[in-house]
Amino acid sequence: MTVPILDLSRSFREIKPEVFSALERIFDAQSFILGNEVKTFEAHCDSYLETPEGSCVGCASGTDALLLALMACDIHEGDEVITTPFTFFATSGTIARLGAKPVFADVDPSTYNIDIEQAMSKITPKTKAFLPVHLFGQMCPIEKVIPELNERGIMTIEDTAQAFGATRISDGKLLRAGTLGEVGCFSFFPTKNLGGCGDGGMVTTRNPERAERLRRLRVHGSGTTYYHDEIGINSRLDAIQAAILDIKLQHLEAWNEERRKIAEYYKLLFKANGLNEFITPPSELEGNYHIYHQYVVRVKSKRDELMEYLNSEGFAVRVYYPLPLHLQPCFRYLGHKEGDFPVSEKLAHEVLALPVFPGLKAEEQEALVEKTAAFFKK
Repeated sequence: MTVPILDLSRSFREIKPEVFSALERIFDAQSFILGNEVKTFEAHCDSYLETPEGSCVGCASGTDALLLALMACDIHEGDEVITTPFTFFATSGTIARLGAKPVFADVDPSTYNIDIEQAMSKITPKTKAFLPVHLFGQMCPIEKVIPELNERGIMTIEDTAQAFGATRISDGKLLRAGTLGEVGCFSFFPTKNLGGCGDGGMVTTRNPERAERLRRLRVHGSGTTYYHDEIGINSRLDAIQAAILDIKLQHLEAWNEERRKIAEYYKLLFKANGLNEFITPPSELEGNYHIYHQYVVRVKSKRDELMEYLNSEGFAVRVYYPLPLHLQPCFRYLGHKEGDFPVSEKLAHEVLALPVFPGLKAEEQEALVEKTAAFFKK
């Protein structure tokens, strides 16, 4: 049996006729950049995220979403932005690209999300923003500190690239990832829970003036064609991506729920196969609705050997992320060394992502876990 880390073709079969119909409509119209397709998708995202009309602004990628958000929040050279060292590179890369300084705080060993208390301890007079990541599909409980951050003039920019559809219940209120801070940033890379057929992204804000500025920034800072209020970038969501994403948005809830069921079955299989002493499944924080963009376990020993064995047996597994950002060569100028963020470093040596996607079969999960059990018992 061969099981991929991700098989997009399985869920695509459900929507293939709708997608091809949309493509025909777009090619007949010959309107490919922004336009009505993008406006419609943005409006449907406003409705889904329960944000005011005009809050969602499509762009060319998740990385651009972060960059646009930082630009719209006036992050400049010399500013400090507190974030996590255990995430994809773009989170800190966009901070550094603007000449600002990424200031790292370690992560929670159970959820892999940034440690809120440690993040707050990193605030200095230069701190301009807090950029938490809702990693692997689970929300970080940032609602607890946003009021204090606001009082101190520090903006919260949410990296929601992996968590479109994730929610959290706090004090009896339903909170949606990407809608709590000043700006939320989404990625529609094909592998995401809501993914297109190429690059795409979105920024959301409840501030109408900032939303309008984001719309200018994504088209070279132009409010009126050929008239530029400021220097922006070229980051426009195209009509094809918007149309496909709009179709997939209608299926997102069902697909996310399927991922949750797959995650629960993994836990049952680990227990049934006597793997709990070797494997620690991901933890869901109380009140969270984890959408499992990735299903990431901790392997207590022989992680790399297990990964090599499973891959050789036809079961695709991967490491997200093998080297924390504070130890990346390009960030040496920040002066960090091994041991500065021990939880992130320990996770980098233990985490392993297993297949999780709509259409994954129970027998495929069972075979993978049985092979894992065989590895530890041999």
